[in-house]
Amino acid sequence: MTKVNVYGLDGSVKEKIDLPHVFHTPYRPDIISKNVNAIHSNKRQPYGCDPFAGTKHSVASVGKGRGMSRVPRLAQGRVAALAPCVVGGRRAHPPKVERNWHEKINKKEKKLARNSALAATADKELVSKRGHKFDENVTLPIIVDDSFENLKKTKDVIDVLQKIGIYDDVVRATNGKHIRAGRGKSRGRKYRIPRSILIISAKNDIVKSSENLTGVELTDPKNLNVENLAPGGIAGRLTIMTQSALKQLGGAK
Repeated sequence: MTKVNVYGLDGSVKEKIDLPHVFHTPYRPDIISKNVNAIHSNKRQPYGCDPFAGTKHSVASVGKGRGMSRVPRLAQGRVAALAPCVVGGRRAHPPKVERNWHEKINKKEKKLARNSALAATADKELVSKRGHKFDENVTLPIIVDDSFENLKKTKDVIDVLQKIGIYDDVVRATNGKHIRAGRGKSRGRKYRIPRSILIISAKNDIVKSSENLTGVELTDPKNLNVENLAPGGIAGRLTIMTQSALKQLGGAK
């Protein structure tokens, strides 16, 4: 069994505990990626264009024998229209609202993906490859005392993260926030923000004191899924959890 440190609010090691058996699940990047893609697919909103777009014209073909192509042309002006091959014509194969984006995933595959992504949080090599910044001396995943859940102010949370040696990752996310390069700027997603620390807590009391930290996400053991643990399908997220949350994860089926 792998032993990890339990850190107090002052950053000191209070004790050493064994990680539950779930953290010894084999690393399966293929199953993790498959599950994350299914989650993203099921979140998609159906979209499509007007079925009659590009066809609301009075058009007619001039026929053969006139030395010009026989594409449909406007009755007024003889400008080509309607056909997919002309400027201003309809789209040949437009997106349709009735398309079904839903993807099914097997229960055992979903469970394996979650457990595999959870086990990857204990691998320093995978966490480093994701670009996370943390002290080399800390043990992963980072387990903290349950008193961490009672912190009421953001500055107190920052102080604990600094003492443990992982606040540099929040700074990395803050410096990495930038304006999106694309049309998404005008569609409610102007900024791209790197993912930082994932906090797993059995209580929701820590939410208000941590939600303003850039890139930090919070969840509880019951709602934990593979998308939290492996954003974009890439496992190895820097994770901090309380002792009570660890016990729930160890007994989860």
